[in-house]
Amino acid sequence: MTSPLLIPVDSYLIESLPTVWFGVVMFTLAMYVALDGMDFGIGMLYATRDEHDRETLLSAFGPIWDANEVWIVAFGTTLLAAFPAVYSRLLSEHYLLAIAIVMALLFRGIAPELREQREDPAWRRRCDQLFVFGSTVTPLLLGTLVGSWIFGTSVVSLPSLLTGVGLVALCLTSGAAFLAAKTSGSLADTMVRYGTASTAAYLGGVVLLLIVVSWLNPSNVRALLWTLPAIAVVLASVVFGIGGIVAARQGRHRLWFGSTVGLSFLLVGLVGTLLYPTIYPESGLTIDAVVVSPLALNLTTILGLPVLLLVLWYFRFLYRTFAGPIDSESKGYSS
Repeated sequence: MTSPLLIPVDSYLIESLPTVWFGVVMFTLAMYVALDGMDFGIGMLYATRDEHDRETLLSAFGPIWDANEVWIVAFGTTLLAAFPAVYSRLLSEHYLLAIAIVMALLFRGIAPELREQREDPAWRRRCDQLFVFGSTVTPLLLGTLVGSWIFGTSVVSLPSLLTGVGLVALCLTSGAAFLAAKTSGSLADTMVRYGTASTAAYLGGVVLLLIVVSWLNPSNVRALLWTLPAIAVVLASVVFGIGGIVAARQGRHRLWFGSTVGLSFLLVGLVGTLLYPTIYPESGLTIDAVVVSPLALNLTTILGLPVLLLVLWYFRFLYRTFAGPIDSESKGYSS
């Protein structure tokens, strides 16, 4: 049966469409972790620099950081469109954490704008502290939320908290790699030191998290960890992490940043591997049980996926436009 618009009413455009949309949800989450995670990392590194370097850091990601936040909206939108029951449960069961995340994002967003409104050093110092606070706390809380989601544990459980700490380390790595690619001299060298240390911390954190969840076995996750896809993701993460450290020490900073993007996608790939085909482990909800009706998902596919492709094209244009290094004197991009 089809609607007047020749869209199937009682069957999906393709049989695997619910799984495809699960992949789309995970893809938008990975893009957010990779791109806005980089922004969080820059915000954390902001605390270690003097006034001159801080201006350079803000200039390095100034043209793109607002755009990167689009991916958290895309994640929420795709999750709501395809799996509204999961969206509602995820937010309603973690509403205090969700409010805290919004507040941390607010601090992170307004602090750089407010610091430019007054020349008072004390005012600027407080704004800088808010910026660092929001940039650090947001990924910690987001990681804790995701950990609670995939492991079916409380937000104060060890698996959830370790997931949050791991995301902080990954964001710090991404931010350092991006800044190393955008700057030069002693500042870039400092970013290499911070980034390689945070990469090692991230990989060590992943190993510790896997040990803890294997021991505690929340939502019977131990069996999933020993499947071929999960093992492949973990091994690939080790390869990307070590490869990134080697690239950083060789001065191949763009390659290093590419490895951090790969690490972000692998992390979310592990999330998807541990979830699938269950999408909400705490309640046992599966993808097929909570996906919207065929007509709704078909319409979303036809109308929504082209928009997602347009967004990807825009990001390609944006990053190509601001691909050059930062001039530390003029605080602008080199052509």
